[in-house]
Amino acid sequence: MDRLPGFRDFYPEPLPHPDVWSADARQYIFNKWRSMAQRYGFREYDGPPLEPLELFTTKSGEEIVGQLYNFIDKGQREIALRPEMTPTLARMVAAHERNYKKPIKWFALPQLFRYERQQKGRLREHFQFNADIFGETDVAADAELVALLIDTLRSFGLTAKDFIIRLSSRNAWQDFFNQRCSDESKAYEFYQIIDKLEREQPAVSQDKLAKLGFSFDEITAFINAGQPTAELDLILKNLAARGLSDFVKVDYQVIRGLAYYTGVVFEAFDQQGEFRAIAGGGRYDNLVKLISGGKVNLPALGFGLGDVVLLELLKARGLLPKFDAALDAFCLIEDESLRGESLKLITDLRTAGLAIDYSLTPAKPDKQFKRAQEIKAARTIKIERNASGELTARIKDLRTREENVLPLTEAAELLAKGAR
Repeated sequence: MDRLPGFRDFYPEPLPHPDVWSADARQYIFNKWRSMAQRYGFREYDGPPLEPLELFTTKSGEEIVGQLYNFIDKGQREIALRPEMTPTLARMVAAHERNYKKPIKWFALPQLFRYERQQKGRLREHFQFNADIFGETDVAADAELVALLIDTLRSFGLTAKDFIIRLSSRNAWQDFFNQRCSDESKAYEFYQIIDKLEREQPAVSQDKLAKLGFSFDEITAFINAGQPTAELDLILKNLAARGLSDFVKVDYQVIRGLAYYTGVVFEAFDQQGEFRAIAGGGRYDNLVKLISGGKVNLPALGFGLGDVVLLELLKARGLLPKFDAALDAFCLIEDESLRGESLKLITDLRTAGLAIDYSLTPAKPDKQFKRAQEIKAARTIKIERNASGELTARIKDLRTREENVLPLTEAAELLAKGAR
């Protein structure tokens, strides 16, 4: 029986087939995401993978239904698998924002689902690093989020030669639109055209813009000038003070097609242009008010960084480490009369925080040793009796072949030193 199209199986390394994904690589990415978020003072949250369908249509309109896994449950409720995390987060914050000091800085690592055509870098499910700030209007918060995104990508070994954060502003585009058009009903269509400029032929974009009354050449000139607004200038100076100027540039071609963005927006791209956007985000000051029906009004901003494109980029740059079993020791039980003592030693070593494995059933010594090598244990350890009948531990380093024989009480200490 095969898995569903667009979904993934995650296997421990070494991978049995190129068509499967690495559970070790996934955990490696999660650890980096979580570590960097915590360094920036963000707290982790989570929410249910199933939500009322209305939560997503309220944010994105009825057209999003065609992209969702949605159905009517046994309680006759219209529900959907979450395609994104921000509506859930806005619902949660709106419900209990009074219980948290502002600004609220939260992050999550959700699995998200969209029923759409599969293509390079986009599947029907993926994991994502979401980081958001609520209750702060100053652009210092925007700079902080961009810095978090930069440092997260840097933590994987990526440099300014590998990626760039392209900064833009919905306010700048809103001013551009208002100066040339008084019909606000055309704004959403206008933004959609701008968002697709890089992906469509110039003649197609030119024709669409002309129908709305806009000059393609004027828009191209606006983008090429790249003159930062006051808010973008403050962000650039903030990032420069951190030594991060090489990772950002103003690019008004980034507009973020989602209708709810209200201010600064940004996307991360690989410098060689091999992949789709690595990450994207911006300010969405009206979402909490919308989700809460006007009861709560909090400014907000955030970004999402998916695992699919990031993994492709790390593989292409040779930045994924080798994922071995990371077993501290394999306990050899060559004398079955000592199995009880061996189990006690194994328990003590595991209690001390060491990763230990052993043969569950009696096996020949050479078979046990082969197993230790197969799972890449750093050492073997076995209990022996010395000439005076005392129990000792023989520890062998499988890399250096060095052996030590010492009292059982000292085994955990020696192994712990080796693990460090």
